Amino acid sequence: MAEVQGSDKARNRALWAVVNERFTDAAAEDMWSRPDPVWGIFAVPEPDIGVLGRVHGLDVVELACGTAYFSAWLARAGANPVAVDFSHEQLMTARRMQTQVGPTFPLIQGDGEQVPLASGRYDLVVSEHGAAAWCDPERWLPEAARMLRPGGRLVFLTNSHLSALCVPADEGLAGDRLLRGQREAYRVSWSGGGVEFHPSHGDWVRLLRTAGFEVVAMHELYAPADSNDHSFYEIVSKDWASRWPAEELWVAERS
Repeated sequence: MAEVQGSDKARNRALWAVVNERFTDAAAEDMWSRPDPVWGIFAVPEPDIGVLGRVHGLDVVELACGTAYFSAWLARAGANPVAVDFSHEQLMTARRMQTQVGPTFPLIQGDGEQVPLASGRYDLVVSEHGAAAWCDPERWLPEAARMLRPGGRLVFLTNSHLSALCVPADEGLAGDRLLRGQREAYRVSWSGGGVEFHPSHGDWVRLLRTAGFEVVAMHELYAPADSNDHSFYEIVSKDWASRWPAEELWVAERS
């Protein structure tokens, strides 16, 4: 098992070096320059969902932060974020954005399944299309719980389970047919590189409760009417995401 996990991490690290070079580095300035938080590939505004609430003064960890634009939004709202990611290349882009756009906050290269941060220190752990897809939920959820103070919140966005069932094995856009079994989606090894985790709703509830969380909400996100197809995250089309939920936004509280 340890050998498989190590192989998964190596594949994901290599994939995100390529993704950063081809796509996210160029898109980072646009994301950092947005005035307010949005969620997901169709940029659903945070006020439309209202899961974050008032973050001023909160100590926050962003897991699998990518280029850390979400932490930048939180910092501007008065939070004290620490952004953690496995990819050196993504963090270098984040550091460049701190210099060009601001604000600055700690950037830490670390594994979301074994985070080099103190226990019981944080009010909020957040991850937008990060840890939930790219880390083993049996490992990263207990880490999130460990870092949170009692009553602290976990907010994470991931692909909808339905979309994971409908994306072809050789990748590409989700269609209108189920292409893999529900249990097969728990761990998906893509032909183009990378390993993702897409537990079912029942699995998420079980895993969250086992890690010490109480589920508060799960929001299914659709593409807003005024949105467009994403420029490089080819998971679902706007048309697909107008009919079925493209993403799931989970909120849980540490018991």
